Amino acid sequence: METTTFTATDGFPHTALVGVTGPEQPIAVQGDPHAVLPLASVSKPLSAWGVLIAVERELIDLDEPAGPEGSTLLNLLDHTSGLPFEGEQTQAAPGTRRIYSNAGFDALGAHVAAAAGMPFDQWMAREVAGPLGMRDIELTGRPSAGYRASIDDLLIFGREVLRPTLIPAELRDLALMVSQPGLRGVVPGYGSFDDNQWGLGFELKGTKSPHWLADSFPPETAGHFGGQGSFLFIDRTRDLAAAFLSGVAFGEDHKRIWPSLTEEIVTRYGSR
Repeated sequence: METTTFTATDGFPHTALVGVTGPEQPIAVQGDPHAVLPLASVSKPLSAWGVLIAVERELIDLDEPAGPEGSTLLNLLDHTSGLPFEGEQTQAAPGTRRIYSNAGFDALGAHVAAAAGMPFDQWMAREVAGPLGMRDIELTGRPSAGYRASIDDLLIFGREVLRPTLIPAELRDLALMVSQPGLRGVVPGYGSFDDNQWGLGFELKGTKSPHWLADSFPPETAGHFGGQGSFLFIDRTRDLAAAFLSGVAFGEDHKRIWPSLTEEIVTRYGSR
């Protein structure tokens, strides 16, 4: 694995851990790959993977009721349950708006825990982190935004998404497809979009601009960013995944460098 420095992070006033991986092995890293920092909402794709494993094991079903009245497991995964960012007071009927919701992902964790007969963090450790060899991750926080992990862990997960081993490729494909297209919604920090595309636990780039990914990324690029200055993206057109950790609250410094950093990553490593 190459140790490198990304020019896009020059002048960034915080920690800037960066990692890039292909489907078989890591390609490049900036900083300590085992330093553990908060993932914030980058916890969601990991939690979604744990949910999808439970679906594959037939413990739960995407169409079964979950969350507020009228909502299903799928609604919780694609942020269309009607639940707000935080709290239990619904803001819309299920399936009518894309309302980004921490509460929905915490409800997912509780739903899987009940079906599996164990706390969700134990399910995640047993079914996701352990089998994948994610040695640094801390799973005791909220499924929506409470995990802590390293760049090494995120790159391991990125390779799992590129070449799934814990769920069938068909279920991975479903998770990275647009779920319920054409719904308006807000991407926190970036504004409202008429077609706020989302998969199951993964945001999709679509045609959103401004965005944390460079405008050149294909619409099907999947990923997530977090409120503690973190991101993970999966670019299947280039067979590439990349992650960023800073451990500080998302703000203008992140918005300034992330598009150019993500462009630099795929320019340097996307043709390998």
